[in-house]
This record gives sequence, structure tokens and C-alpha cells, in this order.
Amino acid sequence: MTEKTVRPYGAWRSPVTSDLIVAKTIGLREVTLAGEVTYWLELRAEENGRYVVVRRGSDGALADQNPAPFNARTRVHEYGGGAYLVHPDSHEVYFSNFSDQRLYRVRAGGVPEAITPEGEFRYADAVLDAGRERLICVREDHTEAGSEPLNTLVAVSLAPGTGAGVRVLASGADFYSNPRLSPDGRHLTWISWDHPNMPWDGTDLWLAPVLADGGLGPAERIAGGPAESIFQPEWSPGGTLYFVSDRSGWWNLYRWLGDQVEPVCPKEAEFGVAQWVFRESTYAFASEIRIVCTFTREAINDLAILDTDTGALEVIETPYTHIEGIQSDGRRAVFLASSPTEFAAIVALDLASRERIVLRRSSTLSLDPTFIATGEPIVFPTAGGNTAHAFFYAPESGEFIGPPEERPPLMVVSHGGPTGSADNGLRVGIQFFTTRGFAVLDVNYGGSSGFGRAYRQRLDGQWGVVDVDDCVNGARYLAERGWVNKDRLAIRGASAGGYTTLAALTFRDAFKAGASHFGVSDLEALAHDTHKFESHYLERLIGPYPERADLYRARSPIHAVERLSCPVIFFQGLEDRVVPPAQAEKMVEALRKKKLPVAYLAFPGEQHGFRQANTIKRVLDAELYFYSRVLRFEPADPLEPVPIDNLAP
Repeated sequence: MTEKTVRPYGAWRSPVTSDLIVAKTIGLREVTLAGEVTYWLELRAEENGRYVVVRRGSDGALADQNPAPFNARTRVHEYGGGAYLVHPDSHEVYFSNFSDQRLYRVRAGGVPEAITPEGEFRYADAVLDAGRERLICVREDHTEAGSEPLNTLVAVSLAPGTGAGVRVLASGADFYSNPRLSPDGRHLTWISWDHPNMPWDGTDLWLAPVLADGGLGPAERIAGGPAESIFQPEWSPGGTLYFVSDRSGWWNLYRWLGDQVEPVCPKEAEFGVAQWVFRESTYAFASEIRIVCTFTREAINDLAILDTDTGALEVIETPYTHIEGIQSDGRRAVFLASSPTEFAAIVALDLASRERIVLRRSSTLSLDPTFIATGEPIVFPTAGGNTAHAFFYAPESGEFIGPPEERPPLMVVSHGGPTGSADNGLRVGIQFFTTRGFAVLDVNYGGSSGFGRAYRQRLDGQWGVVDVDDCVNGARYLAERGWVNKDRLAIRGASAGGYTTLAALTFRDAFKAGASHFGVSDLEALAHDTHKFESHYLERLIGPYPERADLYRARSPIHAVERLSCPVIFFQGLEDRVVPPAQAEKMVEALRKKKLPVAYLAFPGEQHGFRQANTIKRVLDAELYFYSRVLRFEPADPLEPVPIDNLAP
């Protein structure tokens, strides 16, 4: 075995470079099956963040379905999802095009044709109503300038000669999702919810007959309410309606028997996820009595087959710890999965032989196993006598080791949402730092999904408190055990995680540096200036506004800059509608005036989340460069400098 070279933490040479990441990595989303053919979405950073519907035939050949410059991405709820649909017989693809948000249809090798009218409309989460030659989907209407967009369920005609026919089927609720047509086409089910709820707080599940003229008869609410979250209604092949509900405190599977709801597999585990985007799928029917599903316990996924007659749950052994987007045609199950040592990939599982085949990998970056840091689940004590969860990554290199008298710097990661979650699937963003000598703590603070409703509700009224406590206490837990250097603790986060980062830097003294990726600095401003989907989210996380404006101000880093005393770098997309650029710019200006070291990089053409190759490369290198200057280490490779105001030589 080759002896490792001693080199200071942070200064290790790494095979995971920003150039390789953008050249060899794509995003994967939304698997669809149509006969022997598999479809999915690819996010291609090197094509300016374009989403492409990709077809994989039974012979393994890949083909793009929407030619450039068409971009299959919807902006409904701003976060999107459910951007395309495939006709199971003709293999015609219907997709939402990002630039104009119209629905298009295209056949393999053809030119996309618009099927919805021009205007300020957005479409998502479509289902095919083949018997009536139409799509049924969610529409978001932005035609009334200055007012809140109008969300409805609509039918879009596909019949020749009908023009751009769009008919409203259901309206009146603030939000809609998951329209699903029964196998015989006679009933439609869907989910709706109203402000101030988010879909993981309280939703309603509706069922209505489809009339002879294509309209809907009287709708019946069969499950849900202001304190019950419904997720992913689906029809079995025989026409029984299944869905996921957290009425027990856990997202479990249920079915509608025509006059009552029946639990299918009661378990203290999560068979659902927080519905940030459309078309999330944690289960699919292999037959009338077999469901292929994934469930989560403490942020680790299992794959299983559920017998709907007996409720027996058979766990299928796989190497994967994160599984999503399950689809099945009865013979196989296809899903997106990752493990601590494998990047995310689209995987096909033969349900008879249990043989697995990788159809597409998100990264072709080949890492020597000796360089891979694996996320180990830890539980640590936190405020109020509670415990919190995280994944800990020790620095790892096949070439280097830190000096025996030193401990590595720690990067604490606060995930977005905040009702999101962290998993320990292999991710290039984490390995970029661990292979250079950083330890990483990816925190599932109180409020994260995947741990039951009670854990999720720890954040109610406590955003900026519980999440911050958990990130700080996680870092201190590691430092007290001598796993990391208590004097070289940093924290980073994106979006809501960026707020947690800024709050931790402002209201606590644990960290020596931080990085905010399109994070929130002014909660009161966010209450006034954000998109419809999250416009009332803060009422649950903080309190009613303006009645509790005092809380909004007290927890906003922008109003407590005098308490912040360490360097911060900010990254911001200039077209971000979720967290507008002013959130970063006001904070940056305040820190400049205070003479604190601060850096700010803004990116034209980027929205909420970075998708373009040049941006991704610049952000990775810039964050490493920033840490090298403020934590005082010399990177192994030259990096493009970042202007840092007020930094002493």
C-alpha cells in the first residue's frame, strides 16, 4: 500500500475538479415508461442549463426528443416538475417549453408544435385522457398583472382541427396537483390546498365523475384536511384509488374503498416526500396486488414490494440509500437512485430475477474508491433536550493525509426548503471539498422531511432558531469529539439553507466563515416579495404577518449586522424570483460598510439554483478560493481569484 503524503488540510490535490464536474455531470429527473421504451429528463449544464427529454429504446440507443433550443422545463410554482408526458402508443411527447411556457408536442425526429395559445400561462403535471383526445393538467395563469396568479385544472385538446382549445375543469382552490384519470376514464382525482398551507401541511384529495361532455360532475373530498398531507394519488390497474397520507404522523399508503379509507401498510416510516415539485413518485403498480415502493427511515431509503392483499412488505436488497421517481410496467421497475459510493443513476430492476441495469449515470467521473468520503449517519444532542440528525463525511484522499497534530476544517451544510432533507448519496459537490481535506456535516435539522410529521413540525414558528441550533450543535458535537478543528468551522447553504447560514453567522459565534447561495437575509422583505407558492409559507415558519412583524425583524440577519463578525461570500442569480437579488445585495452592502471581509458574485441568466456550466464552475472554485483566504490554507491548484472586500493581507 502506497504511503500517503502529509499535507495541510484544504491543500490536498484532488481528482474532483470543477472542469471535470461540469464536463462529466448531468442532472437526471422524471422517469417515464412507455412499453419497452424508457424516457427521462436530463439537465445539461454545458447547454446553458437546458432540460432535454431523452428516449432510450429497447436496444439501448439514446435519442433527444426536444431539439435545441427547446427546453423542457415548466415554471409552475417556480420550482416546476411534471414538465413532460409521453403517449404510451404513439410515443408522441408533450412538454412545457421554458422560454414561452407553452405546451408543445413532438414526434421522434420531428419539429415541436405548440398546442396551447400564446399568453402568460404555465402548464405542469399532465395526464393523458386518450379517449377524449386531450391532456388534463395544472395551469397557472399570470395574465392579471399585479395580482396573484390563478391556478386551475384544465383540459388541453389534442384533436386535429380544434386549435388551441383549453377548458377549465376545476377552480377555486389556491393550488392544484396530481390530476389522475381512472383506467376506464370515468373518474378524475386530484389534490388541492389553500393558503397558508404548503402541500406537506394540509391538502385535500378530491374525486369527481367525468361527464359525457368532458366536464366534471360534483366533486367529493375523500381525504385530507388542514392538518393532513396527501401525496401521490394513483389508480391501480383494476381501478382502486391509492394515495399516501400522514394522518398517522407518518406518510403511509392508503386506499379508497368507495365509502371509507383503509390503511394498506401502517409503518413508522415515510412513503411520501415533501412535494416541492410536481410528479414526485415513491410507488408504482407492478400488478393489481403488487406495488413497488420506496420508504424512508432516518433519511435512508429502502426499496420494497408491497402485497396489497396481505400488507406484507418485502424489502429488496440494493446498494442504494436514496431512491426516487419509481415507475413500473409489471415486468420491471425503473427509478433514480444513488448510494454512498455511486453517483445518481437511472436504474432498471427486473422484478423476477432482481437483476439491476444502469440505464444512465448522472456522472461519468470515475473516482478511485480511496478518494470517496461516505456519509455516515449520526444523531447528536441539541436544544430543548432533543436530538437531531446529520450525515458526517470525514476528509478522504488516496494520496494525502493531514498532519497528525491537526484536525480538519469543517463545512456544515444547511439544506434548502427548509422542509427539505439531506441524503448520503454520492454527490460531486461534497466530494469536491472532502477530497481536498475538508470534513462535511450535512444536517437534517428539526423541520426536515423524512422523519415523520412531528419532526417536520419542530420548525413551526421556529425558523431561524431550531435549524440554527441544530447546525451549531452538530458542529460543536464533532469538535468536542476531536473530529474537526473548532477554530476552522464554516457553514454554507442555498435558498432557505442560505438563510439558516446567515442566521447562524449572525446570531451565533460558532463559525469562522460562511457561504450563502441565493439565501434570505430579510424575512420581512421576503414576506412582501416572493412567488405565490411560498407567499404564505413564513406564516407557519415564523408567525402571522404583519401581526408578528417584530419576529420577522428580530430573526432577519440584515437587521443585526452588528452581531456578525466573520467573512461571508454570496452567490446570486439575477433572474431569481424565489429569493430576489436584493436579499443578497442589501446584506453585502451592509457588511462592506461594517468593514467585514465580504465577496459577492452575481450571475445573469440564472434563476433559483444554478444550471449553467460556467456558473457552476465559477461558484465551486470561488467558494474554495474564499475559504483558502479566510481560513488560511494554500490550495493545491491555482484558482481564479475572487475580489474580497475588507480582507487584510
